[in-house]
Amino acid sequence: MAPFLARWAGFSAKWFGLSAGLLTLAGCHDAARPAADERRVFRYNQPEALSSLDPAFARNQANWWAVNQLYSGLVELDSTLLPAPALARRYSISPDGRLYTFVLRRGVRFHDSDVFAGGKGREVKAADFVYSFKRILDAATASTGGWIFRGKILEKPDGSPSDTAFVAANDSTLRIHLKEPFVPFLGILTMPYAYVVPHEAVEKYGKDFREHPVGTGPFRFKLWDEGNVLLYERNPDYWRSDEKGRKLPYLDAVAISFLPDRKTEFLTFMQGKLDFLSGIRAGSRDLIMHPDGTIREDFKGKFTVQKVPYLNTEYLGIQLDSANLTGEQAVQGRALRDKRVRQALNYALNKPEMLTYLLNRVGTAGTSGFVPKALPSFSEKEVPGYTYQPQKARQLLRAAGYGPQRPLKLRLSTVLERKEIGEYLQKQWADVGVQVQIDINQSAAQQDLVDNGRVAFFAKSWLGDYPDAENYLALFYSPNFSPAGPDKTHFKNAAYDQLYDQARRTQDVTKRTALYQAMDRIVVEESPVISLYYDEVVRLTQNNVRGLTPNPMNTLLLERVHKD
Repeated sequence: MAPFLARWAGFSAKWFGLSAGLLTLAGCHDAARPAADERRVFRYNQPEALSSLDPAFARNQANWWAVNQLYSGLVELDSTLLPAPALARRYSISPDGRLYTFVLRRGVRFHDSDVFAGGKGREVKAADFVYSFKRILDAATASTGGWIFRGKILEKPDGSPSDTAFVAANDSTLRIHLKEPFVPFLGILTMPYAYVVPHEAVEKYGKDFREHPVGTGPFRFKLWDEGNVLLYERNPDYWRSDEKGRKLPYLDAVAISFLPDRKTEFLTFMQGKLDFLSGIRAGSRDLIMHPDGTIREDFKGKFTVQKVPYLNTEYLGIQLDSANLTGEQAVQGRALRDKRVRQALNYALNKPEMLTYLLNRVGTAGTSGFVPKALPSFSEKEVPGYTYQPQKARQLLRAAGYGPQRPLKLRLSTVLERKEIGEYLQKQWADVGVQVQIDINQSAAQQDLVDNGRVAFFAKSWLGDYPDAENYLALFYSPNFSPAGPDKTHFKNAAYDQLYDQARRTQDVTKRTALYQAMDRIVVEESPVISLYYDEVVRLTQNNVRGLTPNPMNTLLLERVHKD
């Protein structure tokens, strides 16, 4: 504990040494607000590495949360996960679903910065969105987010955006032209990749824009001591007010620490030095929760616990393409291409028991399709999955030619944090005569092996990029083969592809839901994946925190948060 305490003391000294000046600066722009105090500083920890404050690189939760406070986009998700106006005060979609027109709010300004004349942030115009969107498609930017537009907007023969893909008709009107209808497109525009940035800042800082962010969000950048602390201050010119006309945000500052150890993070929260904690690991979870998921008596009332469905499916994938499998992996690949074997592996698992024993019932057993419970098309009735039927598993294995004299032998490739689950599954499969060895890889190595099709059987998760079932079902659309696309199993099915093409053009919600469910039934039947469970997010907050609302995207929204 000594190294942690020393590090925390250093962080505290760094933060509190800066806080008085920071909060005074944050409060001096609004004379109506009382003197700043610690109750208007929100503190959270980011255990995963934060690589950039540039929305063009918001590929993971750490970056996503950080840029969410600094930037805004045309649209945002409302409390029901539907797109709603943000910097666009209204929008329209043409009857053919290919032309999107956005009318911008007037008076929205970029943060004050020395990149602008006189240091005063200028008004956001439609041309800024044209610049921002073309920027993430520019190879020189090397953004991880170009896929949100690539293949969807009007393009030149070389794949670059056509001159009419993004058009600023005037300062307040933006038009986006798609090559064909794509119903989830509005949801995609809520992602951080689509946030607006000023060309002045990018041109001045170049690649260093990652640490010199200039946005339109509720907070503005103050200081980033990488690996130690990131500080934001209140944006006094933020465009949004609450229902009573009070300017948002309520907080004066946000302080983000970077303690990588989850146990240390939990202890820091329990000491009251963090206001918020998202996701708790096994040891800490057992301290707080009974196996059935209820809160232990000695922790009740000490803090607020929120648990909601999370747009994340934990699954096992099966590589159906032998092109890159060699040696023992190729042998396993041949066995796994038999659908009866894949189905048997599903029937052998008692997923509800796994959730109770290992996860304190945080999550829902994966006894339907691949689409998670948090999305509207989820239906155990319309998409019945696999329940625990070990006898049926044995029958399918016998039919495929496996039994005591010829046992099926597999290797499951996973990472350390999923080792305990892997070992549980190993025992379940052993009960039906399947011998599975667990191979533990570093995260980067596991990602490389899976993306490039070099392992036959692997553990993965899919966290939704946007709240539409299409984002999950895209994992089985054959033009999306990895490594370029998300189809990591190289599943290919002509009927499935036809349904997918039809669904993404269908604007009627009811008809599209039925198509999604038909696709998910094919995934269940063909079993390129084993859906283990649909995740839930557990959030802990101190009892004096108000206005921090959980959601299935696990987005961190701080503009309406305040502390008693």
